[in-house]
Amino acid sequence: MADVVILAGSTGKNLDLANTFQTSLSKLGHPAHVIDVCNLDIPLYTPERDKSSGEIPDVIKVMKQIIECNALIVCAPEYNGLIPAALTNLINWLSVQSDDFRMLFNRKTVGLASVSGGGGHQAIISMRLQFSYLGSNVLGRSVIINKTKPFNQSSIDAMVEQVIQ
Repeated sequence: MADVVILAGSTGKNLDLANTFQTSLSKLGHPAHVIDVCNLDIPLYTPERDKSSGEIPDVIKVMKQIIECNALIVCAPEYNGLIPAALTNLINWLSVQSDDFRMLFNRKTVGLASVSGGGGHQAIISMRLQFSYLGSNVLGRSVIINKTKPFNQSSIDAMVEQVIQ
């Protein structure tokens, strides 16, 4: 049984998409946990804050969930050709909360998804680069929903199938 963490990199449609993934996984009997990255209590990462902040409870909580999961699904829109600052900020904090932060992502299966008015393709490319760099096994197939590509449950089902293998 796969335990999946779903990161929602923004509120609104990407959070809705994260919840859709959670529902699909739950129907198949797989535990899935949505983390709304925008509602975590995490300050903006800077090296100065890193030195003075110590452990940040929400970062530690997310870190534990990622360590315990088998796979991740990341739902994030495209903001100016990149991923949202809230998602980048979380990853930055995760990278300094452990002596070996790559253990969080190394060899984890990661599925990428985006609902975006700007197309979403650049966000997927950015996330693919970042999670590959962190050592994840990023799925070749992604889910993109935009003005010209409407929601398709079969795309969700196909990603879920790959994530739980």
